[in-house]
Amino acid sequence: MDEETFNLSIRKFLKHFGVTAQREMERAVRAAIEAGTLAGTETLPVRATLVVEGVVTDFQVDGELALE
Repeated sequence: MDEETFNLSIRKFLKHFGVTAQREMERAVRAAIEAGTLAGTETLPVRATLVVEGVVTDFQVDGELALE
């Protein structure tokens, strides 16, 4: 295994995930506020799940998103 290639692949994936996940969270929260489902003052639980086929079956990271 080439450690540098592997590390760069991980970083590229995480950057792509981070950017797209942030956009989706922003879109979904704005839509929920506009629909009246959220007030915009909540703290929302959040979970990210990582699966690497055949290697990692279920790795989760939990956190919170504060809206105010």
